[in-house]
Amino acid sequence: MSPIPDPRPEMFVEERPWGGFEQLTLNEQTTVKILTIVPGARLSLQTHTHRAEFWRVLDGPLEVTIGDETVIAEPGDSFWIPLGALHRVGNTSDNIGRILEIAYGSFDESDIQRLHDDYAR
Repeated sequence: MSPIPDPRPEMFVEERPWGGFEQLTLNEQTTVKILTIVPGARLSLQTHTHRAEFWRVLDGPLEVTIGDETVIAEPGDSFWIPLGALHRVGNTSDNIGRILEIAYGSFDESDIQRLHDDYAR
């Protein structure tokens, strides 16, 4: 699986004399988090009914699963997780891993449907 680009037309890259920027959201309801995954840990295999997510790997490598595909993601890799898509991130390395997560839509931690969870939640 290659990184899945955010298909929304609002996301674009613009060059400037000093470099450039990526616009990830524009006047949308979003929640922004940085997830920290310790070595040997992983999030639950989950879906959401009220939000889609954009992930950008900050530190890795991390094991990213979307649907039935799993890849080893490196810093800078980006992923779009559509509403209702099965997903998970895990850290099989010896270093702390981090992901920037932007949730699009109505955000509530209770909107997590866990299909498999290492922590019996």
